[in-house]
Amino acid sequence: MTTNSPSDNSAVSPEPESQPPAGRRSRRNSATTLAYAVAIVGAVAAAVLSPLGEHVMKTFLDEPTCPGEACEGKNPQNQGCGEDARTFKPAAGNPALLQLRYSENCQAVWARIERGSPGDLVTAEATGGAKRTAEIEYDDDKFTSMVSVGDGEFQVTACAVPRAGGESTYERYCIHATEATAWR
Repeated sequence: MTTNSPSDNSAVSPEPESQPPAGRRSRRNSATTLAYAVAIVGAVAAAVLSPLGEHVMKTFLDEPTCPGEACEGKNPQNQGCGEDARTFKPAAGNPALLQLRYSENCQAVWARIERGSPGDLVTAEATGGAKRTAEIEYDDDKFTSMVSVGDGEFQVTACAVPRAGGESTYERYCIHATEATAWR
């Protein structure tokens, strides 16, 4: 039988380490937790806003980033031109669900195909101006970059062109519009 002597510390429980009063410890933990939370939220916000910063600022300012000729060939979504865009899309006899989009603020148009197949083309062309073409890479829709139409009268044509030997069953289909078209 073994007895514990005062010099044998193996059986005696150690004294608790000196700790700050409970109030101080919880404030320090709360401050640390808050600091971590702020850092995480800040990092997430920076990661989300950095690539979208231009678009977010445009949304707050409600102005396009490229009115007129400056929009030529640019992506309408990235420039904020979809914000005020109106659409012309014939309801009947439109096999590819082709549409023209017009942003008065950006003074530009673009075309979109909603029912195509990979390899199909969509074009937008302003009379006396530029022509833009985009190819469906996957899925069934695609839009062109913008064509500047200026501030005033214009005529535009959009076409859906199926890929030869592709999956689409429609034939080349085009629509025409002007500034006076019933844009919705």
